[in-house]
Amino acid sequence: MTAIPLIELLTTAVSPLAWLWKLCTASGGAPQLWAQDLMGAALAVLVALALDRLWGEPPVWLHPVVWMGRLLGATGRWIAPRAPVSRGGMRFAAGMLAWCAQAALVGLIYAVLQLLLPPQPWWLAGALAGVLLKPLLSWRMLKDEVLAVEAALQQSLPAGRERLTWLVSRDTAQLDAATVRESAIETLAENLNDSVIAPLFWFLVAGLPGAAIYRFANTADAMWGYPGWRGTGAQRRHWQWAGKWAARADDVLNWIPARITAAWLALLAGGVSWAGLRRDAAVTPSPNGGWPMGCMAQALGVHLSKPGVYQLNPAGRAPQADDVQRAVALASRVVTLQVGMALAALACLGLWLWRAAFHG
Repeated sequence: MTAIPLIELLTTAVSPLAWLWKLCTASGGAPQLWAQDLMGAALAVLVALALDRLWGEPPVWLHPVVWMGRLLGATGRWIAPRAPVSRGGMRFAAGMLAWCAQAALVGLIYAVLQLLLPPQPWWLAGALAGVLLKPLLSWRMLKDEVLAVEAALQQSLPAGRERLTWLVSRDTAQLDAATVRESAIETLAENLNDSVIAPLFWFLVAGLPGAAIYRFANTADAMWGYPGWRGTGAQRRHWQWAGKWAARADDVLNWIPARITAAWLALLAGGVSWAGLRRDAAVTPSPNGGWPMGCMAQALGVHLSKPGVYQLNPAGRAPQADDVQRAVALASRVVTLQVGMALAALACLGLWLWRAAFHG
């Protein structure tokens, strides 16, 4: 078998978008099979989100993202230097090769898992795919942690600052209550994309391997992608060059999902100023983070900022306690919309199959 047919076979086998294309172009009895595959994908999304709502995260020892982090941590000690280097070409190449090799390994593992799912009945394959998809997305934990910051703030400002450190890596010691809330709302908006919309988008594009590679890339960006010193003691490494590929790869994979997230937020908020959103998106260091964060700021009527770095919706007011609740409610509606879309796809495809079976 040549390389091109092999790639085509693998892509068709794992990608819901490929199944949709086959459904629209196939003839004879094949469309029913592709429709069932699509129903399985829709069911997988429903199962994954239901498991997240009911039980949250799997145990640490079983969590694939934890294992990705351990793999990245182990390889990171080899590719990042203990001291700054003036010419980082070799470190950049090492980071690129290590990232590509590990991403390929993650994608291959999930491709094999998806190909091993039973082809029939479709609902069993869909349910099992949902179990595998769940650890690659996380909404309940994100929501709970953001609400925990506000609950801690109600006790005291130091308690709120301390709880915020669970969500962000920045120094929180000098933040006032409003800035603590800004940071929590920013984290909610950005991670609505990173932890929910982007994994679902890449699952649609490339099935479980797509969602897994995205989650690996997002984890690699968090661990490798920030330039400067990371770690302590013997683990201390300088990431000026070795993590550049990881940071750029995460930017590429988030480019479309971040804008989709902003569009969902804008739609469910009743509309925002697109010109203002484009302005806000341009001032953040990330080419993607400003889209969901800026949209959330406009939707709530507040300003969000990282002191000394950027201001989003600068004409807005300082966020209050109820704004954190409003932000969580808006983000929750975006997640609910994903459930509604999966249910609608399941119902439409089921009706199509019923008509095809009983009405020719």
